[in-house]
Amino acid sequence: MTIWKTNPDLASLSALQIGTMAGHLGIEITGVTHDSLTARMPVDHRTLQPHGRLHGGASVALAETVGSIAANMVLDSKEHIGVGLEINANHVRPVKEGFVFATAIPEALNRTTQIWSIRIVDDAERLVCISRFTVAIIPTTRA
Repeated sequence: MTIWKTNPDLASLSALQIGTMAGHLGIEITGVTHDSLTARMPVDHRTLQPHGRLHGGASVALAETVGSIAANMVLDSKEHIGVGLEINANHVRPVKEGFVFATAIPEALNRTTQIWSIRIVDDAERLVCISRFTVAIIPTTRA
């Protein structure tokens, strides 16, 4: 049984990122299961820090992007939207090239908040960053 209330069409979800920070960073939605969403981001001139390693802020942007998309996909968009409330991240391993992949899975899907865990791995599936993302659920009338 799926948790999604929105059709998880990967191409449409990626197209929604055009013109946003996620689009600028090259983030694309690449996978969906019944309870997880995965996106990838290139490790390139847009996402590196001056020492040639993946910028921690880029990892957090990737985590919040995939978590936000997932959070809103479990909501009825006519009634509620999910907005970021808090995010934290532990950076575990440097990455200098290739892609990183973030997978969001729900820890708690409540009436007024959601909590998502996001694991970011490199091309070799080694842990790069782990993040916890808390989402506030608000009525669309307040959005």
